[in-house]
Amino acid sequence: MKYLIVIVLALVVVWIWRSNRQAGQPGKPPRQAAVRPGQPAATEVVACAVCAVHLPRADALPGGQGLYCSDAHRRQAEGG
Repeated sequence: MKYLIVIVLALVVVWIWRSNRQAGQPGKPPRQAAVRPGQPAATEVVACAVCAVHLPRADALPGGQGLYCSDAHRRQAEGG
C-alpha cells in the first residue's frame, strides 16, 4: 500500500513539474498549423455590420461604418 502512495505522489510531482515547465516559456511562439503544398491559403472572414452574416473579406463591400454583405445593407446603414 505504501508503494502505491509513493508512486502516485511521484506521478503528481512529475505532472506538476511538466505543467510549470511548459507554462514558463514566454519567449516561445505558439504552434501554428503546417501548410501543405497545394493547400489554399486561409481566407479572412468578416461580419456584415447590419445582419452579422459572415463572408470572405474579398467579397465584403467597404463602407464608412464597416463592411457589408450587400449594397442594400451598406445604403441602409449609411442612410444613402
